[in-house]
Amino acid sequence: MEPNSKETLQADFDTFDISEELGFLLKEPLSNLPDYYRVWIDLANNLTHLIESRKLRDLVHKMLVLSPHLLSNHRELRLAHLALGFISMGYVWQEGQHAPAQILPKSLAWPYWLVSRRLGLPPILTYADSVLANWKLKDPTGDMEIENMDLIFSFPGGESCRGFFIVSLLVEMAASSGITGALEVMRAMKISDLIGIQKGLVKVTQSLKKMKETFKLMHNHVDPTAFHGTFRIFVSGWCRGWLPRYCALWWRDNPMLPRGLLYEGVSNEPILLSGGSAAQSSAIQCFDALLCIQHEDVTGAFLTRMRDYMPPAHRQLIETLSVCPSLRDFILSQASSDLCQAYNSCVSALVDLRNYHLNTVTKYVIVPGNQARAMGCPLRGVGTALNTTGTGGSSIMVFLKSVRNTTQKLLILERPSTSRETEM
Repeated sequence: MEPNSKETLQADFDTFDISEELGFLLKEPLSNLPDYYRVWIDLANNLTHLIESRKLRDLVHKMLVLSPHLLSNHRELRLAHLALGFISMGYVWQEGQHAPAQILPKSLAWPYWLVSRRLGLPPILTYADSVLANWKLKDPTGDMEIENMDLIFSFPGGESCRGFFIVSLLVEMAASSGITGALEVMRAMKISDLIGIQKGLVKVTQSLKKMKETFKLMHNHVDPTAFHGTFRIFVSGWCRGWLPRYCALWWRDNPMLPRGLLYEGVSNEPILLSGGSAAQSSAIQCFDALLCIQHEDVTGAFLTRMRDYMPPAHRQLIETLSVCPSLRDFILSQASSDLCQAYNSCVSALVDLRNYHLNTVTKYVIVPGNQARAMGCPLRGVGTALNTTGTGGSSIMVFLKSVRNTTQKLLILERPSTSRETEM
């Protein structure tokens, strides 16, 4: 059987819970649960109003502790995790940066913990929730285009909140062909199929370029002031500094909740968890693993930690690619300029994407943060607390420059002279 036959690829898609068209996106997410869980869905559906009217916490305090035992399948569990995640974020940050909740009530904490255990996810809103499983089509017969897409649940921030999550989703969707390409490269490597490797790398490169073009939609659909001053706090986590010897780079994940959050009925001590961020994107980490890009020290440790925030099957794909024989070493051993060029094109496309991400973060985080600080921090949201920190907890510009620079170093500078054309 051909290593990249449809049957083999489909087996990989099933193993790693992905699809050729959607990549890591959850296919056809649900928007309703059994009636027993109506209170979760009602709160999540009305979250923006309840936060802005300061009523969410009171309603959560009145909520009964529900058992998740009636959730019978993966999509129901994902919707429950999404709803509980949105409600929990709204509960914690309802009063903004100055009065975050220190305790998550048992009515939220206990079922959230149980649902999370069944999914293999942490009990906090992750990228896999807010981006991969938080979408629906306005017209079910229409295409997956930004005008025809909406969120299942949203935070304050209006169209900027919608735009941020939907554009991020479309970027992930653009990665789908690259994930297929990565699988094809992995299979072709096993039998030293040079043409198969090259074709797979071309798919990855095209996918990375499409991701960058899709990312540009962010500027049309997300206002920097709304993102930084209103919406961003609701995807922030509760995790203090880690790896102390690197404290100059990563001082603390979130200075607003430095001890973490106490999950009532779950633990007697606060739990430390990071907020959702692009560092939790399985697609990007898959491309790193394929291209043998190993981020060192604190950067690598942070990215490895972020895998705990991914669905287990997606995490498994990254780990599978990571333990494959080195693609870069194999290409260097083949003395093929065609293969070398295909690999370098992939690396260059990933560098370009990371450069664009870095510039976008400057526009949406650094510049508004500096403006808020200069104005005495009048914004209701994060204010100065996260001005230079990612929602996942990284010192964001240091982190992004580090991953960009490490990626760039993987370019093969001395290309072999032999190509298929010269061989013929």
